Amino acid sequence: MTEHLDLPAPQVRERIARGASGWPVLAAAVLVIIVGIATFIAGVQQQDDAVILSLVGFSVLLGLAGLLALAGLTPVAPGEARVLQLLGRYIGTVRTDGLRWVNPLTARRRVSTRIRNHETDVLKVNDADGNPIEIAAVVVWQVEDTARAVFEVDDFIEFVAIQTETAVRHIANSYSYDSHDTTLMSLRDNADEITARLSEEIGVRVAAAGVKIIESRLTRLAYSPEIAHAMLRRQQANAIVAARARIVEGAVGMVEMALLRLAENHVVDLDEERKAAMVSNLLVVLCGDRDAQPVVNAGTLYS
Repeated sequence: MTEHLDLPAPQVRERIARGASGWPVLAAAVLVIIVGIATFIAGVQQQDDAVILSLVGFSVLLGLAGLLALAGLTPVAPGEARVLQLLGRYIGTVRTDGLRWVNPLTARRRVSTRIRNHETDVLKVNDADGNPIEIAAVVVWQVEDTARAVFEVDDFIEFVAIQTETAVRHIANSYSYDSHDTTLMSLRDNADEITARLSEEIGVRVAAAGVKIIESRLTRLAYSPEIAHAMLRRQQANAIVAARARIVEGAVGMVEMALLRLAENHVVDLDEERKAAMVSNLLVVLCGDRDAQPVVNAGTLYS
């Protein structure tokens, strides 16, 4: 059962920013700067003041143009993206790795798109039956929409951590640690189903931050220390009762088979009292904790 969350519609979604390979721009910018330096040197060697002024001014413009071009160069490593803003407005995301060139006036924020792990602290919560338990989980996640990760929440890493803890608490409150009803799911006996629902709930909670949940797993699940001993005794009692029920079921079947085979093969004719005695003896032998001790009967069943 996934909790319904009324999340606001996203105000921005990721789009690919316009950009170009940075290597041609780098080569052109270096060439322009070299030409500017050469022009400046040539200008200061002139005799005419007007020529000097024009050449020096031109060289300064070339240098500024080259530096402006260099300012637009943006290295993008594999597994990361650059979110671009121009005067506060989102204009796109660069995901292509390598040396890229973008508008030099933009602000560029680095966002990792690598797969990450988040492991919650051990949380002490109450299960659906009110029993205190300790639970922890690990979540594998990845940024899917960089624009939403940057602009929809203050800190998407902290957001994922808090929402994961909230989802773990909600799942723990929704199911019993150990259910005696086989039709109901429990945290201990239905780990795959529980973790699938945990992943689904976390995914719903962090969707606003543009995050995709890849997998989640419970890393710790146990009763709290103050009731662990009592719960262990209860589990042992349940196991003993279940084992006894299985033994009795098998013993009854074996007795029925023995009586049926004796009657079919005409080994011995038993009246109802002798059948009752045989059933009693077989059940004692088959259901007892210890090996049966043979007793030699020197008389008859009726004396």
